Amino acid sequence: MASVFLYHVVGDLTVGKPELIEFLETETVESAIRAIGECTEGGIPVWKKRPQKSVVENAEMRHQRFVGIINSLDIVSFLSREECLVDQEKALKTPVSEVVVPNNSLLKEVDPATRLIDALEMMKQGVKRLLVAKSVVWKGMSKRFSILYNGKWLKNLEASGSNSSLPSNRPSTSSYPDKKFCCLSREDMLRFVIGCLGALAPVPLSSISALGAINPNYYHIDASSPALEAAQKRLQDPSAAAVVECTSEGEQKIIGEISASRLWKCDYVAAAWALANLTAGQFVMGVEDNVTSRTLPDFSFNSQIGDNEGGGGATVRPRKFSSRSIGFFSNPSSPTDSFATGRSMYRGRSTPLTCKVTSSLAAVLAQMLSHRATHVWVTEAESEDVLVGVVGYTDILGAVTKQPTAVVSVTEAP
Repeated sequence: MASVFLYHVVGDLTVGKPELIEFLETETVESAIRAIGECTEGGIPVWKKRPQKSVVENAEMRHQRFVGIINSLDIVSFLSREECLVDQEKALKTPVSEVVVPNNSLLKEVDPATRLIDALEMMKQGVKRLLVAKSVVWKGMSKRFSILYNGKWLKNLEASGSNSSLPSNRPSTSSYPDKKFCCLSREDMLRFVIGCLGALAPVPLSSISALGAINPNYYHIDASSPALEAAQKRLQDPSAAAVVECTSEGEQKIIGEISASRLWKCDYVAAAWALANLTAGQFVMGVEDNVTSRTLPDFSFNSQIGDNEGGGGATVRPRKFSSRSIGFFSNPSSPTDSFATGRSMYRGRSTPLTCKVTSSLAAVLAQMLSHRATHVWVTEAESEDVLVGVVGYTDILGAVTKQPTAVVSVTEAP
């Protein structure tokens, strides 16, 4: 196990993190769209309202108030419902409680002195957010003190009681009723990891295949199928569907994806219309205004979505759908009836983020962080688009916590 995970604690990662502002389930979908645009991983934690602020709240009470995490794909899927497309204004005013999928196992409260290796294990088991107290009594444990303090593990000090050699006047964050909190995401963990790649050698330079970091169990949808099929699935981790073309040899060629990270800062109403009316191939490759051979109906959209300024009510006006409406850009010089003819048809945000089975862990990690993506699709070594799996946050965290001796033996095997 890399010592960097043993000699650092969760509190080391909270420096500079903003204070948590709870997003309540009574807020509207329109408010959630704005909040998601400012968050990481394309999703935000949703909370129930605190009953009485005068009551001192413990960790269990906070955990019971946590509802789940809502992301951009959840919202686009909701807005793509027939009743929502008919009355968009009503849909945007819908409480988030009717959209978010309840799952309070996605968040766990931890003490700032929790070892980083323990936090990584929690995230490998499915936790997506860590709630960490920000308090004046937290001194920012350095790596010199995070693993041992007079021969005791910090995480076990409170349990050891009077037998602990730690001075009894050590302040506890749990004794302060008005604690401030911040949230650590899996992206925060990966940004820490990429800053200490040298300490993890030889893992970062090993291929994702040798590390066993490729997840072959991914959800995919054929390009000719309705895009709405992706919205009807409860996509969890990653919250993404690969859009593929099947060849005569039975191979799956990826041409795009429908995912929370891809829809993170799009025009949600336009994306919802596209999800409900287009095939998966059309959705990811784009439909340009100058494609005259295919007639697409007008759709209405709220021109003030994402606008934080106050003022008069939002205006609703019809507009012809274009890939530019959802931030996807296809090649305007090649309009055609076929929306599944290869990579030359689309550019920019619609291009799926891919790597090869031979790619190093460091390269994949850099891809994910530079693109603010939650996953990377994996293709064969000899091909740029034959899909074999996906690498997500959990796979990366599992790989970096492998024993170096095990990695070396796998890499050097004939």
